[in-house]
Amino acid sequence: MPKGIYKIPTPTNEPVLSYAPGTAERETLKKALEETRAKEVEVPMYIGSEEVTTGNKIAMTPPHDHKHVLGYFHEGDSSHVEQAINAALGAKEAWASLSWEHRASVFLKAADLIAGPYRNKINAATMMGQSKNAFQAEIDSACEIVDFLRFNAHFMQQIYDDQPSSSPGVWNRTEYRPLEGFVFAITPFNFTAIAGNLPASAALMGNTVVWKPAYSQVYSANIIMQVFKEAGLPDGVINLIFVDGPVAGDVIFNHPEFAGLHFTGSTAVFKQLWKTIGQNIDKYRTYPRIVGETGGKDFIMAHKSADAKRLATAIVRGSFEFQGQKCSAASRVYVPSNLWEEVKGYIIEDIKTLKVGSPEDFSNFVNAVIDENAFDKIAGYIDKAKANDMNEIIAGGGYDKSKGYFIEPTVIETKDPQSLTMCEEIFGPVVTIYVYHAENFEDTLELVNSTSPYALTGAIFSTDRYAIDLAAKKLVHAAGNFYINDKPTGAVVGQQPFGGARGSGTNDKAGSALNLLRWVSSRTIKETFNAPTDYRYPFLGE
Repeated sequence: MPKGIYKIPTPTNEPVLSYAPGTAERETLKKALEETRAKEVEVPMYIGSEEVTTGNKIAMTPPHDHKHVLGYFHEGDSSHVEQAINAALGAKEAWASLSWEHRASVFLKAADLIAGPYRNKINAATMMGQSKNAFQAEIDSACEIVDFLRFNAHFMQQIYDDQPSSSPGVWNRTEYRPLEGFVFAITPFNFTAIAGNLPASAALMGNTVVWKPAYSQVYSANIIMQVFKEAGLPDGVINLIFVDGPVAGDVIFNHPEFAGLHFTGSTAVFKQLWKTIGQNIDKYRTYPRIVGETGGKDFIMAHKSADAKRLATAIVRGSFEFQGQKCSAASRVYVPSNLWEEVKGYIIEDIKTLKVGSPEDFSNFVNAVIDENAFDKIAGYIDKAKANDMNEIIAGGGYDKSKGYFIEPTVIETKDPQSLTMCEEIFGPVVTIYVYHAENFEDTLELVNSTSPYALTGAIFSTDRYAIDLAAKKLVHAAGNFYINDKPTGAVVGQQPFGGARGSGTNDKAGSALNLLRWVSSRTIKETFNAPTDYRYPFLGE
């Protein structure tokens, strides 16, 4: 890219609307929710220039009202995976050769569409399809995806601007080529923004993509694809398929043109995909890029100097927003003995006021978990916690799936820091608290560091700067996103690039230039203007 010809202005984060009572945005969103509930939709796969229907229709139902049908999507098979790969490879040459500013323009227009005319539609889809309340939908399916699209274009320009130095008579330059082949994007249910960003970030850098979302997120994924199409995304650049995971993987990971995996989902699935790629490595034209963000057993660690009320608020928000289904949700908490009674009182007081129910009722803070499998798994953890004499349920503990998959915000106090719910990822509105002796801060830091195989997010609460410094050093590898006196959720694009290591993924930091660099393969070019005509060097003289 020639430097300095075009400049994308440094973006600012999309403002978050409040949806407070009496605001105009609250009324328009409620209307969009009513329209979403009333209209049954049919969602095709988007492969090349075709909207593909198969007749094998799967119902989409709100997690908070699982007897209501929002519509159906058409499930594909291995032939549709092949079709999507062929479409991606067929579109690759033209897309890769398109000037960078034209690729940026497509996604910048998509950002404007989501921020503007599609905002209520995509928020309503996320609220109904994934059971997010108005605020959680707004920060995800409106603001975060808009930020991803705008900041990624800005980061792309920074990458292209990074050029090597040149000696006299030589011009050195670097081309940031897309990968040789196609990229496979697998996206989760819990964030509409992640579902849009994983295929879009790879495509922005000149790649073409086969995109497979979680079935429980298809409803809002369809709107993302509609936005991309309206923004002018050429056919075949992103191909959206709904195919069972093993069926898709069998075709994708045996294809010689497979060049990259962009994944967010479970650790077990990611490890299995990595193993499969390794076993098939001799089949590929190039070594595939593997980028993954997986699970977390995210912590809050409190020092004896922490502010009790701020700590309690962080526990409630960090654990129970979006029903604890954020990869970054607080799941294990370490509270010093000198603060526990005060913190406990604040938590119980707050939970008494938390309403659980449909996101269509804006007074509900907690909504439904995503599906019956998740409900049964989380309820099983609660039952096991109740059966353990080392545990006490101090709030919540109830659940009911008769109408929707509702689980009460549940707080477990444990005397065993290695108990099941302190160690295993639950992905639901359950937090376990271990009370440690206030003078055993440093030993407890070692406990925090060693308890979990994950290392996604974590927080330290303290007003003692030495304690903060010690925690930051002792927990340097325990969290890819580390928060000081804040809950461990809510990373903002361009401000807190997101990702963790250990069992939590490859830590390639979505929302930064680091992630985009994974989707290019650089070529260094050296051009010499006055090439030598004699092989002899001066040292050869007598």
